[in-house]
Amino acid sequence: MNAQLDVERARFNMVEQQIRTWEVLDQNVLDLLLRVRREEYVPERHRALAFADMEIPLGHGETMLAPKIEARMLQELALHPGDRILEVGTGSGYMTALLASLGAHVYSVEIVPEFTASASAKLKAHSITNVTLDTGDAARGWDKHAPYDAIVLTGSVPLLAEAFPRSLKPGGRLVAVVGEPPVMEARLITCVAGGAFRSTGLFETCIASLKNAPQPERFVF
Repeated sequence: MNAQLDVERARFNMVEQQIRTWEVLDQNVLDLLLRVRREEYVPERHRALAFADMEIPLGHGETMLAPKIEARMLQELALHPGDRILEVGTGSGYMTALLASLGAHVYSVEIVPEFTASASAKLKAHSITNVTLDTGDAARGWDKHAPYDAIVLTGSVPLLAEAFPRSLKPGGRLVAVVGEPPVMEARLITCVAGGAFRSTGLFETCIASLKNAPQPERFVF
């Protein structure tokens, strides 16, 4: 019992000390982070770090984003109950679970088959059924289930493929971290009308890149 109380205290502290102080004030998002058990999506060997303000290694060069980054992305997407959502980079399945709790259906694509399988098992164990998991390379876009109301990339891209904004419905939102180390910026791109988009800078960060992300042209002198 004491161990469970410690876990809940750590979860509460994560939300109040890391996430709320990082301009995440949407009460629906904060309540969700208290409800969804993040530690059950963290690899067993790193479970003690489940609520730490850090990225957690998942293997294959991928990481689980820091809690405040996940929360801020979730808030900026401004999800609605009827939303169809594309997630690029399933990873642990935790962000997938959060998205599924706020939207109608999540289409999540992961390039590492092992992660697709483990995330599927975790989501089923938590009775989360409004998800479709695909194994594939979506770093340049994924129009298989387009158009989408919301898109989130859980890894960075040096350049954002044009296919992503084009896959949004009018009014749709896209959150992606764009740039190269050490300078990256999280951006919110909104489809204001068919073929017209508005881009807003959200915050600076530096996170692991999506595998096979499109690269800028390099000039050779």
